[in-house]
Amino acid sequence: MIELILNALADLGIDTYRISRTESQSAEAFFVKKRLDLTRRTVLTDYTVSVYRAFGRDGQKLLGACDAPVYPGMTGDEVKEALSSAWHAASFVGNPWYPLYEGRREDFLPSKSGFAGKSPEENLKTMADALFAADTRGDVFLNSAEIFSTRKLHRIVSSGGVDVSWETCEVSGEYVVQCPSPADVETYHQFRCLEPDAASLRADVEKALTRTRDRAAATRPPKAGTYTVILSDEHMRELFSYYLDRSSSGMIYQKYSDFAVGRSVQGDGVQGDAVTVILKAAEPYDGEGIPLRDRTLVEDGVLRAIHGGARCAHYLGIEPTGQYRRIEVPSGSVPLADLKRRPHLYVAAFSDFQMNSLSGHFGGEIRLAYLYDGETVTPVTGGSVNGSILECQKHMTFSRERYSSARYSGPLAVAIEGVAVAGLDG
Repeated sequence: MIELILNALADLGIDTYRISRTESQSAEAFFVKKRLDLTRRTVLTDYTVSVYRAFGRDGQKLLGACDAPVYPGMTGDEVKEALSSAWHAASFVGNPWYPLYEGRREDFLPSKSGFAGKSPEENLKTMADALFAADTRGDVFLNSAEIFSTRKLHRIVSSGGVDVSWETCEVSGEYVVQCPSPADVETYHQFRCLEPDAASLRADVEKALTRTRDRAAATRPPKAGTYTVILSDEHMRELFSYYLDRSSSGMIYQKYSDFAVGRSVQGDGVQGDAVTVILKAAEPYDGEGIPLRDRTLVEDGVLRAIHGGARCAHYLGIEPTGQYRRIEVPSGSVPLADLKRRPHLYVAAFSDFQMNSLSGHFGGEIRLAYLYDGETVTPVTGGSVNGSILECQKHMTFSRERYSSARYSGPLAVAIEGVAVAGLDG
């Protein structure tokens, strides 16, 4: 199919393009409680063909782009029609001209994951066993689950000489935990595993079971006020997304961010832990075919790199690093147990925790938190966290314990001082 696309591009005289192909093989399983309800196997091939058109307007050289809808099974004429329509559409919206990333043909890179070399069905069974291994309680249980084991073969070919291919393997899924009493509560959870770490998945399920039981027992929100708030688990990645997003070439070029290499992005007079963030190459290439490698993004609160694709890198006159999805953060020095010794609000689950990288505001509605007043721990629900990392980032303390997911590896938890919490008055 790629040869057919290349021939159609040549016939149409389109000389600037990028072709992306992804072949996916997946095994899928759907459970009702522990009973396997349905299995399915899928084989899919997706193509994305981006065509680029250089033109001038008001004395400025521009480059327009448009993705053409190309599917397996299309005839040569159908492909030409799709590419021709995209080529026409590319002339309506243009960015200042920039070159596509230039590369070369590289050997195929097999996945280094522990899932590689095994069938999707084998990997699915391994993680399904881990998922249900923790489901041994009577008062709280998994009432449904969906698991997807996927092997993907990626290839990118571009007019800039790029011709790279690689393999990825993962197991992902979602599950619902139910606790019928004292209040009938269901909680929704997701997971994505790049390695067959059964112990970590089982530990996550055990934590979900405990927290769902505690959510069923929680009846009131905390009192409104200012707290030392502890965040953990998947909320850590969202918190650090502020530094990841603000250091992107796209935000800096558009002047949404004032980050600059060598500048302190955590502010002066840090009294907690200094922030260090490392960009991790979870895959060998990004979507433009740019090779990825581990890079230090922020070191002790100081920005060391700007990251992003070819377009905005060209505008800024810097190296295109590619787009990263995974970050790593060094461990803190304080055990989580010590972070919990002072009065605090440990928010274990939000309805939707978000970081606004433009404003620095973070927060969300509390589904479950543990309020420690210095003497007792009380599960609470309701109210919301409303903080600003611009105000709080000098007073963050990270845990010694670690947490790992598909997009994050770093401290399990952080204690943030002076965070506003909306809740009961008085």
